[in-house]
Amino acid sequence: MASPNAEQPAPTEPERWRDLDMLLSRAGNLVEASFDPSPTLRDLLGSLVEVLVVGAGGLGCELLKDLALSGFKKLHVIDMDTIDVSNLNRQFLFRIQDVGKSKAEVAAKRVMERVSGVNIVPHFCRIEDKELEFYSQFHTIVLGLDSIEARSYINSVACGFLEYDSNDNPVPETVKPMVDGGTEGFKGHARVIIPGTTPCFECNIWLFPPQVKFPLCTLAETPRTAAHCIEYAHLIKWDEVHSGKPFDADDADHMQWIYSEALKRAELFGISGVTYSLTQGVVKNIIPAIASTNAIISAACALEAFKLISGCSKSVSNYLTYNGLEGTHVKVTEFVRDKDCLVCGPGTLIELDASSTLAEFIKMLEEHPKLRISKASVTHEGNNLYMQSPEVLEEMTRPNLSVPMFELLKGVPYATVHATGMAETNGKRVSSLRKLRVAFKGIEASTMDTAESS
Repeated sequence: MASPNAEQPAPTEPERWRDLDMLLSRAGNLVEASFDPSPTLRDLLGSLVEVLVVGAGGLGCELLKDLALSGFKKLHVIDMDTIDVSNLNRQFLFRIQDVGKSKAEVAAKRVMERVSGVNIVPHFCRIEDKELEFYSQFHTIVLGLDSIEARSYINSVACGFLEYDSNDNPVPETVKPMVDGGTEGFKGHARVIIPGTTPCFECNIWLFPPQVKFPLCTLAETPRTAAHCIEYAHLIKWDEVHSGKPFDADDADHMQWIYSEALKRAELFGISGVTYSLTQGVVKNIIPAIASTNAIISAACALEAFKLISGCSKSVSNYLTYNGLEGTHVKVTEFVRDKDCLVCGPGTLIELDASSTLAEFIKMLEEHPKLRISKASVTHEGNNLYMQSPEVLEEMTRPNLSVPMFELLKGVPYATVHATGMAETNGKRVSSLRKLRVAFKGIEASTMDTAESS
């Protein structure tokens, strides 16, 4: 008889996936109408489906692990950050020797070492650095972000692929589903976004409270909290001492200077609670994170992504919240989509004369009361009509500025274009992508038929 302390053999490949295969092989009353149970469905998901994970931090690490263990074998992860020693308490894929390295690259490597057969492609860059064509290849996008601006951008990209038919119904083949997760301390959420059907991020952006801003007079004259002292050192004292030198929140020496000055300020006013970690949190707007909350929300997100793609069960409808602060409370709320949403709707209508040039169109975007897009780059069906950057693309597309939009859009009476530029989101000017419906005045539909037949 084997000793109870003897090391158990590693599960064989069929044993590892037994429960998953059972779930995908059986019909049921809660499955989607399109679900076709099959013992080979897991292999099909693994070989055909590509999933993008945005963010490789506390939630992103958990998501990569959960998705890989859910049968997804073609994963991509994108993150612009490097590993900091403060990440190691909860971002379990990282080690002390990884400090300073790319989060995306290290996370991908670690998961591939532990889960056989999975391939994860890391992207160490900003999400804005990728062309729209990059995002179009994925069946589902899963978000593990801590930034409203980044969520808003990915949301606008995914909704930008959405097309509507003549009755303003979403065209199924153009729908790019998303699963968005977020945590803050003992609280978290997981929501399913099906553009054109459920609310997109922009429809419910009011759910996110505005960031706290301290009046400068309070910081300079009557500080009352540790955060006031830190922001005084950050916003006022730094410029007084380092005139013209920009503050770098990722520079350890800069952060140490802010911490030291905040301590002096706190001692002067008899305020306690200034710590180095709090200094980092206030200056970099770091959201408190707990490993167990990340694990719970990641599990919910991975399960929703699995249900969306396989159809083995109905998806949550459509916003799940978790609160573990006092006991455990889980609630699902069904929010309603804003039919007039600028992002997930059919697109803002822009009427042009047939003679209006691309330069005039871009000027209209700056002045449009609903858009106010400055420094816009414009694309149509994957083609760059005009790009503000990089310089080489700007030079290549500059001649189009003097060309009539009617000619650039191949002589059709109406078309969908995408504009990327700086626009206001939740009170801030951030990089945004907007879908626009361009219609030409006085051009009949027969013109489109003629153009297409030629």
